[in-house]
Amino acid sequence: MRLDKFLKVSRIIKRRSVAKEIADKDRIQINGKTAKSSSQVAVGDELTIHFGNKTMIVSVDDIRDTTKKDEAKNLYTVIEETFKQSYE
Repeated sequence: MRLDKFLKVSRIIKRRSVAKEIADKDRIQINGKTAKSSSQVAVGDELTIHFGNKTMIVSVDDIRDTTKKDEAKNLYTVIEETFKQSYE
């Protein structure tokens, strides 16, 4: 499955267009390698996502074309989630 579609279906990112934009700005890695929106995601892959002041590392557990809202969290496991503090 394409990276941008997986991010939308899993509801990690709410809109596919936003997922595509983030991926195309080199803010997502699959297994440590920079990924584009068209990169393929497979079960077992580890995604590192940098968006806003948040960095999220998730493991892909399942891939489906569609999910209901309450089933979306079953598609991935959060390994780590960090937030950058802005000092002003």
